[in-house]
Amino acid sequence: MSPEDALNALKKLFRKRLVVDLEELYGTLGTRSRMTVFRRLTMVGYRTSFTHAGRFYTLLDIPVFDELGLWFHHDAGFSLAGNLKESVASHIEKSPNGRTHGELQHMLRVRAYNTLLELVREGRIVRERFGNVCLYVSADLARAGVQIAHRRELAETMAEAFRVLTMEETLEILVEALRAAPGIPAISVVTERLSVRGLKIEPRLVQQVFETHGLVPGKKNRPFTSFSDKGSCPEG
Repeated sequence: MSPEDALNALKKLFRKRLVVDLEELYGTLGTRSRMTVFRRLTMVGYRTSFTHAGRFYTLLDIPVFDELGLWFHHDAGFSLAGNLKESVASHIEKSPNGRTHGELQHMLRVRAYNTLLELVREGRIVRERFGNVCLYVSADLARAGVQIAHRRELAETMAEAFRVLTMEETLEILVEALRAAPGIPAISVVTERLSVRGLKIEPRLVQQVFETHGLVPGKKNRPFTSFSDKGSCPEG
């Protein structure tokens, strides 16, 4: 097959299939020579998958990469960074808060533990213990420090976002909302009163209690009446 015929055959194949393996290339070019296949691929311009140990190929202009520089066709993944090793290193370096193996596996859709170990041994990335997971960050100390600091901020934000009030905290909110007053105070007032008492509870959590118990700021409120005021304790 002449070089021109080979290029036309490759373009036709990729227009139809988008992603192919070596066996399909052998069949299309009518050769079993690996060198010939890659010489023709180089002429047309190609990319190798970072998944499946680089088993799949596509043309340079076919992938539409996402914001992470990744493109998947079925389960074959391609990366602007190149192979799996370079993709992992690039994602860790660019991430504002480092990456865990689980995060990388979710993004790249492949296990990357061995690749991470290689990069750590080569000194291209650093592994740090963060809570109950390993966090992989830049080998540059200044950059790594920023990534770890951002990770801590993210962890604190997530912990607060998913925090559930204890029974004691809920009761404290109700006490402040229902204590003797002309009406139920605003959420901001309750939050401030709790803060003065040393209880830091976010307004959104106070609002949750209000909504759960049907409390409306400004609504008339009857003051608490203690059991002793009634002269006796209720039965039970």
